[in-house]
Amino acid sequence: MADSYTSLNILDQLAGISLDQSLVGLRTQRADVARFAQGSYDALLNPPDPAGVSLVERGLIALHVALISHSAPLAAHYRQRLVEHGAPVESIGAVEQFPKGNALTPRMASILQHATMLIHEPHTATPAHLAQLQMHGLSGRDLVTISQLVAFLSFQVRVLAGLQLLAEEV
Repeated sequence: MADSYTSLNILDQLAGISLDQSLVGLRTQRADVARFAQGSYDALLNPPDPAGVSLVERGLIALHVALISHSAPLAAHYRQRLVEHGAPVESIGAVEQFPKGNALTPRMASILQHATMLIHEPHTATPAHLAQLQMHGLSGRDLVTISQLVAFLSFQVRVLAGLQLLAEEV
């Protein structure tokens, strides 16, 4: 039973879910969802070939989305991952202060602006926004990756919030 739900192990841990809780039974009823969510996490945040969006850039995007979504557990998780990946402390601090400060590269600042728009006002995205990102050396594949990452992170924020509420009830 534990193997079937541990695919969301990160979210389970951040939500405070333990193996002995009755919530585990509920989680195992949708083990496929947990497995696919973990697969998305692995593919987007730990790909064998990150292509044009580095692991550190992916981590900075994840930290930014967690922060603007007010998810302290996810922000702490992604901050720690960035440290483990050797991200410069200045870059982490710059994301935490974004859009203030100037320790980010123009490329990263443009990516974070795009992520913010996708979170808060996705309907305002235009081809001009994508062209701006391409001016910073991002390919079409990279733009898809970034958009998929932001969408997944939004999903992750919502799932974690739901799990936290359920964990409080059991």
